[in-house]
Amino acid sequence: RYDSPFASARDNGRVMCTYHEFPATAGRPGVKAILRVRPIRQDERSVVDRWDRAGHVALIKPGMAPIEMVKFMTAYGGAIEHEVDVTHLAPLLTGHCGFEVFIDTWVTPAWTVDVDLVFTPGAGTSAPRWATGLFFVDGGLKAELPEVSGSLTIPEGTRRTRLHVMVSGHCTDGRDADEFVTKDNVILVDGVEVFRFRPWRDDCGELRALNPYCARWSDGSWSSDYSRSGWCPGDVVLPVVVDLSAWLAPGEHEVTYRVEDIRPADDEGHHGYWRVSAHLTGWR
Repeated sequence: RYDSPFASARDNGRVMCTYHEFPATAGRPGVKAILRVRPIRQDERSVVDRWDRAGHVALIKPGMAPIEMVKFMTAYGGAIEHEVDVTHLAPLLTGHCGFEVFIDTWVTPAWTVDVDLVFTPGAGTSAPRWATGLFFVDGGLKAELPEVSGSLTIPEGTRRTRLHVMVSGHCTDGRDADEFVTKDNVILVDGVEVFRFRPWRDDCGELRALNPYCARWSDGSWSSDYSRSGWCPGDVVLPVVVDLSAWLAPGEHEVTYRVEDIRPADDEGHHGYWRVSAHLTGWR
């Protein structure tokens, strides 16, 4: 139903897949991803989907986990446009590349998405030498499955490595944990804890203008204003970047990501969960 000459659909149009052949580039280019997400109108006064929805643009390469190039949340029924620097993924943006665009909507048709990649020759002088997808959790981490691991081999000659984590906390009923109450996120290398943090955004009120269909409550607050676990309606989720150079010497390693004390399912089946993926970059 939603297939086109340049893309194929899965999951009733919630996922669109396409590919592109990129030529080899001389030097180190800078790369920007330009994302445009627009709601489909139902009539002159309303849109089909007025809720905030999780979404991503993922790079698909063989032999590695999918990489979330851009992770975002739609606005409450509003259009958004964002520009994201993805120069650190330039080593992978050559040859055959698959791309997956996803929005977690349950109505259809709901949204249109346009993505452009802009290459600027010579602007990526500080780009890494290599990049690889480490893990991508389909459906999110939950109380019964609170961690994920990925194995990789660090190439000889690598002197610096960085882990790029895309993470956001959610709940199925819009109450409390793990969307409005954050939790400890822990990174381990070869079983040793190396980093701990709590994803949080407390500036969501600055994006109210992007959210025309958010609710206003009796206390005068707006749904889009509330602080959340690493995200805001209508904005991209920026990566948490962790330098792992001290723990990732050349050779084989395992990186584990764990979220502690995830809210378990209650009697009605509602629970907290965390959408998370990670990729690694390296310099020689």
